Amino acid sequence: MAKEVAGFIKLQIKGGAANPSPPVGPALGSKGINIMDFCKQFNARTQDKAGKVLPVVITYYADKSFDFVVKTPPVAVQLLEITKQKSGSAEPNRKKVAEITWEQVKAIAEDKMTDLNCFTVESAMKMVAGTARSMGISVKGDFPGK
Repeated sequence: MAKEVAGFIKLQIKGGAANPSPPVGPALGSKGINIMDFCKQFNARTQDKAGKVLPVVITYYADKSFDFVVKTPPVAVQLLEITKQKSGSAEPNRKKVAEITWEQVKAIAEDKMTDLNCFTVESAMKMVAGTARSMGISVKGDFPGK
């Protein structure tokens, strides 16, 4: 018999660095989930991605058990990593902080493809380019598509 799903919790935690302090502790504790059990499982599963911000969706059940799915890092985080910037532009329409190529956009789009709601790499690239634009990062050249 299937367990009854009580709800979902969405968090963004650095890989291999989950601990019971906020935001993890209060979010899980208020639902009655074993915080240390989650932290140990999450850290074990994300050791290879240490230091990267990883979104995680935790499904918790009526009997206080849980499972979780670790997603790929957010596009904005990946863009900042490639451009070696601390943050995006305060005025993205006026001040550009960096420039990337379409090859870099394609690499991010292919990495993030499983978590995006699109079917082709071209549409994923457009989504990534839109995020870059809203952060004040310009993309060099013309769109390499149709």
